[in-house]
Amino acid sequence: MNIEQTVSAAVAGLQLGNTFTLDDLRHTVQDRRHRRLRIVELADLDTHDGLCALWFVADAEDIVIHARSDSALHRQQFVLHELAHMILGHCDGDDCTVGEALLPNIPPYTRGRLLSRQDLDSETEIAAESLADRLAAGIRGAMFAESAYSEVFG
Repeated sequence: MNIEQTVSAAVAGLQLGNTFTLDDLRHTVQDRRHRRLRIVELADLDTHDGLCALWFVADAEDIVIHARSDSALHRQQFVLHELAHMILGHCDGDDCTVGEALLPNIPPYTRGRLLSRQDLDSETEIAAESLADRLAAGIRGAMFAESAYSEVFG
């Protein structure tokens, strides 16, 4: 299956329709993963550091930590990219385990996620960004549907 087919199947599998809110998406991801999902901005993390967001898997919850940005859309894209990894099942199971010798005090799942982020041209990263773009379009569609935007701007 190619990336576009994978992304389309993932969007359809969410069963959110064409428009939805970020809260709708967050609740759906929580329900599907049977885990609490927290999204936290880390004020000291800046995109100039080369890191936009991280997905940590704790014992009972998923935590997405994202960098600060003056643009709300930019921050949203950071978060959507990490949610896309969850939705696509990236790193589920043992796919991302890294030898304990490298980072013994960090859980294997988290080690794998942190270390695998270096390959931005991988199919996994491209699929996550493509899905994040599709999710952003659904959220934008909900914002426009809930407002008089189309009436005003056509």
